[in-house]
Amino acid sequence: MQEKREHLENLHIPLWLLKDTCWMLEWKTLGVIMIFPTVFLAIRIAVHTYKTVYFLPNLAVCFWIGANAYWMVCEFFFNNVGKHYAVILFVMGLCTIFLYYFNKMRERKRISSQ
Repeated sequence: MQEKREHLENLHIPLWLLKDTCWMLEWKTLGVIMIFPTVFLAIRIAVHTYKTVYFLPNLAVCFWIGANAYWMVCEFFFNNVGKHYAVILFVMGLCTIFLYYFNKMRERKRISSQ
């Protein structure tokens, strides 16, 4: 299971980098096309890691990439109008990762008190 997750993550990273490179270079068509495999793979990784310790960080990545993709589309096609709504997904990602660390600290405390 870990090997499959690592394979998916290693494939996901270049997709994300390619999407962001297209954004930086203002290659609108390829940038928008790259949203789909990048978001799909992020979701697949999160689903694959459901009920493991990796789920919440991977869910946070899904929120982050969703916000990032939304912001890119707003910048490309809507003169940045509406990009501030991306903050909703960014905050959801931050809350998710904070929940992960909160649970991790609580687990450490529980283990150390035994």
